[in-house]
Amino acid sequence: MSAQPEEPPEELVPRPDLAFPSLRAALARVAPARLPEMLADRDVQFTRATESGSFEPIKGFQLKWATVIEMKRRRDLDQRMEAAQHIIHTLDRDAPEWRAAMDEVRDVYNEARRAVTGG
Repeated sequence: MSAQPEEPPEELVPRPDLAFPSLRAALARVAPARLPEMLADRDVQFTRATESGSFEPIKGFQLKWATVIEMKRRRDLDQRMEAAQHIIHTLDRDAPEWRAAMDEVRDVYNEARRAVTGG
């Protein structure tokens, strides 16, 4: 028997590039309730960039929101994250399932980050 090729994950929207308009448009489609948070974060990070004379706050903003979008645009990651967060918010921290759910949140985040950064 041969192994079946793994199917690509279902994507709600294509992965956006890191330009702010692309990130904003993608977020508007996958998590529109988070747009005010993104815009407020943009203001803070762009102000930090101006004050510091560095693009690092802007790069961090782009990477953060590209990762958020990656988790929401891929149905597999979104479902894993929602299931883990449900456990985190309903079980006691002493429960072994709580720790496993925290590990799952970290794993989902890291998978999304790797997808965005290509590494």
